[in-house]
Amino acid sequence: MDIDQIHNRRVALFVTTLGAFLIPFMGSSVNIALPSIGKEFAMDAVLLGWVTASYLLAAAIFLAPFGRVADIYGRKKVFSYGFVIYTLSSFLSVISTSPFLLISSRALQGIGGSMTYSTGVAILMSVFPPGERGKVLGINVAAVYSGLSCGPVLGGLLTHHFGWRSIFLANIPLGFLIVILSFSKLRGEWTEAKGEKFDFAGTLLYSFALLTIMYGFSRLSEVEGTFLILLGAMGVWTFVKWEIKSKSPIFNTELFRNNNVFVFSNLAALINYSATYAVSFLLSLYLQFIKGLSPQDAGMILVSQPIMQALFSPFTGRLSDRIEPRIVASTGMALTAVGLFLLIFLDEKTTTPFIITSLILLGLGFALFSSPNTNAVMSSIEKRFYGVASGTLGTMRTTGMMFSMGMAMLFFTLYIGRTQITPPCYPLFIKSVKTAFLFFAIFCLAGIFASLSRGRVRRGVRY
Repeated sequence: MDIDQIHNRRVALFVTTLGAFLIPFMGSSVNIALPSIGKEFAMDAVLLGWVTASYLLAAAIFLAPFGRVADIYGRKKVFSYGFVIYTLSSFLSVISTSPFLLISSRALQGIGGSMTYSTGVAILMSVFPPGERGKVLGINVAAVYSGLSCGPVLGGLLTHHFGWRSIFLANIPLGFLIVILSFSKLRGEWTEAKGEKFDFAGTLLYSFALLTIMYGFSRLSEVEGTFLILLGAMGVWTFVKWEIKSKSPIFNTELFRNNNVFVFSNLAALINYSATYAVSFLLSLYLQFIKGLSPQDAGMILVSQPIMQALFSPFTGRLSDRIEPRIVASTGMALTAVGLFLLIFLDEKTTTPFIITSLILLGLGFALFSSPNTNAVMSSIEKRFYGVASGTLGTMRTTGMMFSMGMAMLFFTLYIGRTQITPPCYPLFIKSVKTAFLFFAIFCLAGIFASLSRGRVRRGVRY
């Protein structure tokens, strides 16, 4: 191996790791700032949820298409321009003067984020050999969880002392740094699907279906929501039919037809994120509204989960290079389910040590699940599908996150209604939170079976 190749691998790892840190840092910071945002704009509980959900919805819609664009036109190019958009949208969030502008800026940020989600892992898989992928994926996931760890603490400090806008402002310099490094220092381009056509019709069908389903789900308590979900389901059916006939599909249906590892690993990711993402959103509101904590103190409690994820992810990534990923990941899902069941017992008198213990279990469980599951997905397909596979896995992740937020908003709608979270409705707020955690715990238990059903990956590539 020559020196240039070693240098480029280090640059690729550094740039993608820095990017993997920044985006979750923003997400966890915003969650801790939501009560402050809600107070400034007088937002009800459901509208407040859309500050997070708009980002996730946009990311879920564009992940797979940008994964395909990256395979055809270049992963480095899509990754770099994704951070240009991400950084610009951070500035727009800083200067937002209304809920509409803030939610719109967050949606634009989701588009930029989708361009980096779908390419960061694919770049690592392109430059590192099979024997080192578990290690670098573990580092990448550790960066994600480091961002999650710093988010509640730094986000709480920034919100408490400088206001919620300072969170978005803090992202801008790091975003510019990633753009400069990726354009100037990262050498080469990866286009295993160069020359193939991009499926514009399939992209429109896919975007329409996902948008109507996601938005319909957030309105599920109304008749309009059911209609939108049915319309979206018809869109999915039409999309699948189109993709089967397409010569250059966004989703390669053969990957789903003939690759059990790929199918069940993606399903496990969908379920896991569906059951866990809204935890920090719900606990941030609970700690600040019910327990009366400041953003800074709430952040110090919430950080216990991502710290466990950051500490153990590199170890579990290497572990999945030696032990079947399904065993490691399924153990992680079981621990996650235990942590979620503990949170069902939240009330006004719940102690801080009890909450921290639950979060530690969740963090350890997620560390055991995430990087081994990613390793299983990416090791089960050919190199020319890395962008599609990474985009597909990212779509499962963000769709799961959106589903999780959708369920939280649904329970808010059913118990509280479209009103601000004030002392008179605190008992109903606690009921909605407890119901959400019960649903998530049961859903996570079901996910263990999907994780165990994926089969072995040690026999070589399945596709």
